[in-house]
Amino acid sequence: MRRRREEPGWPRGAPPPRWARLAPAVALVVLVFVQSITPGDVELGYFLAGLPPVAAFAYGATGTALFAATVLVLVGLPSLGIAHARGSDLATVAAIGLLSVVVAWVRKRRDAQLVSVRTVAEAAQLAVLPPVPERVGAVGCAGLYRAAQHGTLVGGDLYDVRAGPYGVRALIGDVQGHGLAAVGTVASLLGAFREGVLDDVELTTVAARLDRRLLADSAAVEHAELFATAVLLEFPPGLDLVRIVSCGHPPPLLLRGFTVSEVDVAPGPPLGLGLAGPTPAAPAEIPVIPGDRLVMYTDGVTEARDAAGNFYPLAARMPVLATDPAGLAPAVWRDLRSFTGGGPRDDVALLVLSLDGDRDALRGGGRGGNRGGKRPGAGAR
Repeated sequence: MRRRREEPGWPRGAPPPRWARLAPAVALVVLVFVQSITPGDVELGYFLAGLPPVAAFAYGATGTALFAATVLVLVGLPSLGIAHARGSDLATVAAIGLLSVVVAWVRKRRDAQLVSVRTVAEAAQLAVLPPVPERVGAVGCAGLYRAAQHGTLVGGDLYDVRAGPYGVRALIGDVQGHGLAAVGTVASLLGAFREGVLDDVELTTVAARLDRRLLADSAAVEHAELFATAVLLEFPPGLDLVRIVSCGHPPPLLLRGFTVSEVDVAPGPPLGLGLAGPTPAAPAEIPVIPGDRLVMYTDGVTEARDAAGNFYPLAARMPVLATDPAGLAPAVWRDLRSFTGGGPRDDVALLVLSLDGDRDALRGGGRGGNRGGKRPGAGAR
């Protein structure tokens, strides 16, 4: 799960690329060569004094010191014919070299600190929203996540897939707000969902748990407007169906062969508003067969626009993208970037779930396997 856009140049704290390390040395050689073929009354050697500060951004303190010493020798020895520095001029070149060494030392130390901070930050964000495994029980999984805020791995979208005693359950959601301000809400919802996977018999009870979590988080904040939309999904053990609860979120898409249909599920109120009541509506039950793929997504996908202002047609493009050897989720991201000319400006999350035919893994789910054995009461439209 990679969630970061490409950065120009090289990231802070990372070693400079090879071309950047070679640039000062190449400039030094070029200047020396040009001076050697230039008439004696034209002196270019003093331009060498500007190279040690450049070297400070490519080398460490030791490398910069060696580079500065080389420059000092070249401009200080008249016999070389590069320059004819004397007295104060030579002292100036030496001072520039010394300052460059100090700059290189400070930069190296700062980069080490940035690497440490960045490593800790990435570990913390990945602990909140770890990569989706390729398989959970009998369900194949593929995830796509891109945070809108530059340099972050987690934004205002969330997803997770977990196996529990009542089957394999999945969640995708979109919390109010974007960027780091929404990460706390994302962490709260994911924590409540993971508890519900283990403890709650009914999928609607899991949704109620998430709703209470957001209500409790916003209770201490005056005029709080904390809410989230979400879709919860459950593959119950031993049944060829999937249960779906919608909390104000776009319904999943069902891809069967090359046919795409929108799942018919009654939309409930968003989480965190306290509107669901103690007994939320019954979940929709959709029949599934091995090979079916359910695609859950956030509005960062379907509300992405091209240069003409058109929305991204996810359902229309899925049959073609599903044939991509790299997988549906990576294909959607590449197509989305091409469609928008670089990528959406909103958080993007997409979760692809598919039955692989291993029914034994689902039947081993334990308690609550049939829950009445009802046949589907809703389908796909």
